[in-house]
Amino acid sequence: MKKWNFSRWAGLSIAAIVSLAGVLLWFAVAAEVQDDGGAATSEGLLLGLWSVLYDTQAPSLSAMLAAVALALLLAAGIAIIERRITSRYRRSTDQTSTPLAPKIIMAATRGVFAGPITITVLIPAHNEEASLPDTLASLLSQSQPPDRVIVVADNCTDGTEHIAAAHGVEVLRSVGNANKKAGALNQALAMLLPGQGDNDVVMIMDADTQLDAGFLAAAASRFANDRALMAIGGLFYGEAGHGLIGQFQRNEYIRYSRELKRRRGRVFVLTGTASLFRAVGLRTVAAARGGSLPGIPGDVYDTAALTEDNELTIALKSLGALVISPSECTVVTELMPTWRTLWNQRLRWQRGALENLGAYGVKPQTARYWAQQLGIGYGVIALFGYLALLLVMALSLDSWVWFPFWLGIGAVFTLERVVTVWKGGWRARGLAVLLIPELCFDMFLDFVYLKGIFDSAVGRRAAWTHLQHEAQPDPEEVGR
Repeated sequence: MKKWNFSRWAGLSIAAIVSLAGVLLWFAVAAEVQDDGGAATSEGLLLGLWSVLYDTQAPSLSAMLAAVALALLLAAGIAIIERRITSRYRRSTDQTSTPLAPKIIMAATRGVFAGPITITVLIPAHNEEASLPDTLASLLSQSQPPDRVIVVADNCTDGTEHIAAAHGVEVLRSVGNANKKAGALNQALAMLLPGQGDNDVVMIMDADTQLDAGFLAAAASRFANDRALMAIGGLFYGEAGHGLIGQFQRNEYIRYSRELKRRRGRVFVLTGTASLFRAVGLRTVAAARGGSLPGIPGDVYDTAALTEDNELTIALKSLGALVISPSECTVVTELMPTWRTLWNQRLRWQRGALENLGAYGVKPQTARYWAQQLGIGYGVIALFGYLALLLVMALSLDSWVWFPFWLGIGAVFTLERVVTVWKGGWRARGLAVLLIPELCFDMFLDFVYLKGIFDSAVGRRAAWTHLQHEAQPDPEEVGR
């Protein structure tokens, strides 16, 4: 549909706004230097050729207070907007635009007993014979086991179906699917959802994820205690191993989970690693496709979306749904083992986020996502600007000059990095306290962000990538 065909402008808009903010910041700093009359500045020669002015003094008190006030104002503004949007949708009675709003759902189910919570698990799998056994083991050993488990085998050419059958779970083959994970899930959900009731829950989980033992019990309790709750997403942590690149990702995921806990479960994305949905929520999304939501009528997942989990989260929120990620629901997910696979994964995430913003446009439900992209962009300018100025200064000085103020800021920043990964153990803390390695990792992610913005702006076609796992040898066969 034509009204959704402006995805490339999302990247261009973000780039323009962030660049303007950077220019304004530059002029603000330059104006302050001119007001000071240059009394505190010293002069050096960059590579012995160009004159460079630098200041060994801390910024003025007014500049520091203005910076802090601006940061607090922006944070408070986003929080207030998000709270007002949430409150408005909680109270909405508009059946047309917000059919999943809590007030509407509560009214429709008041005084009706729909039976106990049941959980049907769908596991989309494309050649996952290496990781599927651990996933099924963690699922079947839950303190509250699922009522039904279905492995959705999508164009598999390995032993995925055999492994699923050996574990006693159902196998459903996709038919003529060319739309990757989203297409396979749409086929499975089309058969499953018509027979699901108000207390029937569908869980979508990746074939390379292991649930903590109490995940399903905690989720079922949440659904039983809140009839308006439409979806629950898991808090994910990285698997062990993969050396330094693995630790970078584990630290990143720990900080993300910590942030969600501080938000009291108010979720950014219902992660594809493991999320649960009321059947009525998924049916409502499918009915809204092609109208108020992008996509093909009748499909739960938009097959045009690179990041189907992020798109489905926005779709549910657009319909007024209440979604959370409680701290009791944790999972361990796979990590990318190489820089190339990590680049491909994060580029897909970034392109998917931009395309989703382009598809939904600027509206209350996407305000947080736009602010997040703008914040990342501004962070890219800040980090590269800081490093560039640091390099220029280092190449301009005849002898090193210590800047007590900036050393103090660096110490506070390092302390924050360590505290936020404390739960990850001594390896996580050791990597955080070194600071420079994680800054390099942040720069890697910044380059991914810039590549995503560029590809989106020029209309370059995005590709969906799949990490191929290597099957582990059978111990019995090795011993023969």
